[in-house]
Amino acid sequence: MEEVIIIGAGPCGLSAAIELEQLGIHPLIIEKQCVAYSIYLYPTYMQFFSTPELLEIGGIPFSTPNEKPSRLEALHYYRNAAIRSKLRIKPYHTVDRIQQKADLSFELSLSDQFGQASVAYARHVVVATGYFDHPNLLGIPGEDLPKVTHYYREAHPYSGTKTTIIGGNNSAIDAAMDLLRAGAEVTVVYRGETYSPNIKPWVLPVFEAMVNKGRITMLFNSQVVRIGQQNVTILHEGIKRELDNDFVLALTGFRPDRTMLLEAGAQMNEASTAPIHNPETMETTIPRLYIAGVAASGSNANEVFIETGRLHGGMIARHITKTSE
Repeated sequence: MEEVIIIGAGPCGLSAAIELEQLGIHPLIIEKQCVAYSIYLYPTYMQFFSTPELLEIGGIPFSTPNEKPSRLEALHYYRNAAIRSKLRIKPYHTVDRIQQKADLSFELSLSDQFGQASVAYARHVVVATGYFDHPNLLGIPGEDLPKVTHYYREAHPYSGTKTTIIGGNNSAIDAAMDLLRAGAEVTVVYRGETYSPNIKPWVLPVFEAMVNKGRITMLFNSQVVRIGQQNVTILHEGIKRELDNDFVLALTGFRPDRTMLLEAGAQMNEASTAPIHNPETMETTIPRLYIAGVAASGSNANEVFIETGRLHGGMIARHITKTSE
């Protein structure tokens, strides 16, 4: 029987584990992929908006000569934070179900990457799962074609191709600029009437200049309604248009998966869809079941970032320590 099991080895799960270690509790982290998997899925050459200090966990300094750390630096930092803190991590194991028993402890049903089942037990459980493996699907014909992806890694494979980007936030704008530099013919399809107010202010003028010069095609009030093998069908201001197309980047965002929490009996806020929890302890409506990071967000997963989610670990650790005395 473990005292604490943490589900998810992202920055917020690692933060909770280190905070617990510092208070004398040695948790087990169960991660269905690798450490910091969500960051691993970020674009290869991405830089964070935040300064290194705002990404630190467990009081471990994030050293970098750059004002804004890169994806590679973040992977190095979180991986080494786990190693330095001697965290117990069981990677490539998925928690399929959480069930609270009569004595308020938990039974976790697991499966490994080969489908082999096992069971783990804990007095407390912290759900610190991310959301990058649950993209917002378009629900249109052709979305399952090999030419379509919800993840943008780097521009090189798209050089010399006609690529359509769906979306209008920072990820779409950054990808469009990368693709342009790599020699792709880029069309951005966006539902909004004008540019998103969330776009980085130092990027927008450059992007607008490329649109005004005709180097990037920007279609507002538009949506892709069908994806074919060699084309896409777009509804643009109420009129259907067909464009030649080689690849589609559907950068429409991601959503947290509530299934595990719901099956465990945790209650959700109907308006926000966020799990109901005590904001001072992060405990859900199920005693001893906690949430951290994006798992605490509502339908808008962007309302919880590493900068704020990393603080959940200390709150959880202090509450577990206090109630275990």
